[in-house]
Amino acid sequence: MPKPIFILNGPNLNLLGKRQPEIYGAETLADVEAACARLAGELGLGLRFHQSNHEGQIIDWVHEARDAGAGVIINPGAFTHTSIAILDALNAFDGPVLEVHISNVHKREAFRHHSYVSLRAEGVIAGFGTEGYLLALRRMKTLVGA
Repeated sequence: MPKPIFILNGPNLNLLGKRQPEIYGAETLADVEAACARLAGELGLGLRFHQSNHEGQIIDWVHEARDAGAGVIINPGAFTHTSIAILDALNAFDGPVLEVHISNVHKREAFRHHSYVSLRAEGVIAGFGTEGYLLALRRMKTLVGA
């Protein structure tokens, strides 16, 4: 069995579908996970899907992916703009990294325009709603050569 793709979600994404649906939509994180699992199955990819409001937990999952994962898709939430620690963990991961944002962060507040994670990511998908996760999975299949 090939190594799975880790999809990691940062703070407040557990509130998806309830928090600011005018920005983030009505789908829940469970809906996103189910859609990703369906597509991963179609693409022949394994999947590990996680969410945490704690920076250290996300770092631990990136460390786990070093041995157990083929690639990382990450929506770091607000940690995008603040976490050098997550960047450092991603820099220690040898596989491909894709960054996903549900909203178009470049149409929002100026502080959201900077991403530490983008310094490591092979690509960034922003503004496509939760469909961005599926786009990232399709691209990840190519990047990992599965």
